[in-house]
Amino acid sequence: MLNNNLDPAVGEKPTDLVVYGGTGRAARSWDAYEAIVEELRSLGDEETLLVQSGKPVGRFETHEMAPRVLIANSNLVGRWDHWEHFHELEAEGKIMYGQMTAGSWAYIGTQGIIQGTYETLAAAAREHFDGTLAGKIVVTGGLGGMGGAQPLAVTMNGGVCIAAEVDEERIDRRLETGYCQEKTDDLDEAIERARAAAAANEAYSVGVHMNAADMLEALGDRDVVPDIVTDQTSAHDALEGYYPSGYTVAEADRLRAEDRDAYLEASLDTMQRHVEAILSLQERGAIAFEYGNNIRGQVEDHRDVENAFDFPGFVPAYIRPLFCQGKGPFRWAALSGDPADIHRTDEAIRELFPEKTALLRWIDLAQAELQFQGLPARVCWLGYRTDEGALTERARFALTINDLVADGEISAPIVVTRDHLDAGSVASPNRETEAMKDGTDAVADWPILNALLNTAAGADIVSVHDGGGVGIGNALHTNNHVVLDGTDLAAEKARRVFTTDPGMGVIRHADAGYELAIEEADRSGVPIPMGDREP
Repeated sequence: MLNNNLDPAVGEKPTDLVVYGGTGRAARSWDAYEAIVEELRSLGDEETLLVQSGKPVGRFETHEMAPRVLIANSNLVGRWDHWEHFHELEAEGKIMYGQMTAGSWAYIGTQGIIQGTYETLAAAAREHFDGTLAGKIVVTGGLGGMGGAQPLAVTMNGGVCIAAEVDEERIDRRLETGYCQEKTDDLDEAIERARAAAAANEAYSVGVHMNAADMLEALGDRDVVPDIVTDQTSAHDALEGYYPSGYTVAEADRLRAEDRDAYLEASLDTMQRHVEAILSLQERGAIAFEYGNNIRGQVEDHRDVENAFDFPGFVPAYIRPLFCQGKGPFRWAALSGDPADIHRTDEAIRELFPEKTALLRWIDLAQAELQFQGLPARVCWLGYRTDEGALTERARFALTINDLVADGEISAPIVVTRDHLDAGSVASPNRETEAMKDGTDAVADWPILNALLNTAAGADIVSVHDGGGVGIGNALHTNNHVVLDGTDLAAEKARRVFTTDPGMGVIRHADAGYELAIEEADRSGVPIPMGDREP
């Protein structure tokens, strides 16, 4: 999984150890990478390797049910938990930014985010447009490792996408992998193509080679108001993720190297224009939401834009009901490298959940539309909901796959993991936990409990990170892996971890007072010690 993160077909800049998100790394340095690999190759079945911000720092005797690897990335004590101190330490080689799945070795390329983007847009379509984006135009920015899923997610929902990206190489990569259909340097040409496709109810996507803020302002100047406007540039990192207006990529890179303060100011100035352009389009009738990059928080904090949060984040707007049921971006990869193994897991989904028509439609779309990057992999939003045998959806799937590996129907182990953006694994007041019903947006006990519980349950890798997609000091989040190798031990781990992990999402949201989570807890038998008491 570590090497898969750094596969050229998966990572953004693997020669720099950067996986996605501007600076999200798999290891702190190449020396650290080599040391991690050396340790992993000799690690015993009753030993645990400790990795601190991308560097192996210890190895201890534990037991066979303990994780083989424990990872902590980017974490700082509250008073010092900000970008300035982080960059000081980073420059001294003492810390690294792990993003979410980069530093936890769970990134599988843009294929890993596509269903979450698809589900978000599908929810928006249900709420605003009678269940489809057909005939609708979605405008956005950012075609990097996460944002690159947007054009395909739009067309999968029947819509038309215009996506700005300042780095032409990123557009080309999306064209090569089928995530975007066309590109242009001419915004007017993009508008004309998009309008024609929308009028014909045809799914279509085009990448526009220009700065996202410039494009949104230009749309306003032309009185072009899209049906939906959002953004997934790397705005969480104003210094190394986001590109300021008025510079090519090469020019911006030189400015950053020569004058970091000037770069930062130019970047934040552009972000302010970017947010104000979204607000302007919203005022003129566009549905607007932020797709989790903290651009609103950046301009509120650094440019005093008081109305930055006048458009919502995608989680409170569309995804939280899924979180209440323990549902989130569950994913798995075939360690054989054989696509046939993933296709067999697809069949297992169909066999296990024949009643889930939306899920089966996703599997059909994924098989038809998605190219594998690196190890063949799949993502599928499964949750807690138990069957008559008291097995959760995730546990039922994992145990079935483990049996298929044991029987030889799948040729090698499957590793099951997820995004850090999951039901009970993150505290992020400007994203996953924005506008919680009980005001507990910033309470970080929950992801810490999630990591501790999944360690106790026997996950094979457990990781805890600061920052993620919103930046240092703005989130705490965790992840886990379980390797399904066909053994009884793997089955025991899977049954426990894939009960505890989605169960955390149910209890976290039930504790916050969400009726849907309370109903799920009652239906699926999730014990909540004080659930029957008045707050």
